[in-house]
Amino acid sequence: MAHNHDHSHGHDHSHGFGHHHDHAPKLDHLNKAFIWGIILNSVFVIIEVIVGLLQGSLSLLTDAGHNLSDVASLALALLAFKLTKVAANNRYTYGYKRSTIIVSLLNAVILLVSIGFIVYEAVIRFTHPHPLEGGTIAWVAFVGIGVNAFTAYLFVQDKDKDINVKGAYLHMAMDAIVSLGVVISGVLIYFTHWYVIDSIVSLIIAVIIMAGTWSLLKHSFRLEMDGVPAEMDLEKIKQELMSAKGIVDVHHIHVWALSTTENALTAHIVINPEDMSLFDKIKHDLRHRLLHMDITHCTFEAEFVDEKCQQQDC
Repeated sequence: MAHNHDHSHGHDHSHGFGHHHDHAPKLDHLNKAFIWGIILNSVFVIIEVIVGLLQGSLSLLTDAGHNLSDVASLALALLAFKLTKVAANNRYTYGYKRSTIIVSLLNAVILLVSIGFIVYEAVIRFTHPHPLEGGTIAWVAFVGIGVNAFTAYLFVQDKDKDINVKGAYLHMAMDAIVSLGVVISGVLIYFTHWYVIDSIVSLIIAVIIMAGTWSLLKHSFRLEMDGVPAEMDLEKIKQELMSAKGIVDVHHIHVWALSTTENALTAHIVINPEDMSLFDKIKHDLRHRLLHMDITHCTFEAEFVDEKCQQQDC
């Protein structure tokens, strides 16, 4: 029985554990974006809460609650990025990379909970409309458009490289739209005194947030459950491996996410016994091909053509 396990990581041994592929967002640039986002949104939340309480405006208070959840999610995402830089150890052999996945799932859940509160409050207000100062609401929300649009802009260049950055971007972009909705409701209330508009806008806001959050929740849950990341095609990966020189067959392929920017693969590769001396070369070729498919950590097990796979689920 000739087995050869290869547990080397990354594309180049000198990279060691923390090898990020080229598409991973740059941390220092993101660091600034997250910190600015946290500061601006925290200040805005305080303003919204004060004015919302003084005016008794539900749309301002729900928006403040939602913005507070944004501050929490930005802080969590920043923490997760910091943790990915912590070196691996004997207890956590992959380091703390997975924290980014846990955070993205947590963020989706935080958003869904905030939607629940918005809907509950809006329904109550339908039966008991509350007199509001439309002009003030409009002005505060107008500031919100600026804050959220600027924060979204900070994340725009990295949003397709990482699910957490995309989450932050989505939160902020949606918040800008939400604030626009609140401005419109403030203006309408100012001119018409239809206070029920406040509740209607709150419900529309809830639907918009829900639509944006659902895909984030699904994607995060898939990664958390070690599912194949959405952008990965298992069949394509298999074809790519099969097209390499010296490979007779590939089976028992597992692909999963180590973090929101790094993916891993294990596979059994079948080769001819006479190619055993070339196994290192074959591995190097395979690893190179996979790197171009955004898979940074590979483990291969070699089998010979005439050999039965020992794995139960082969």
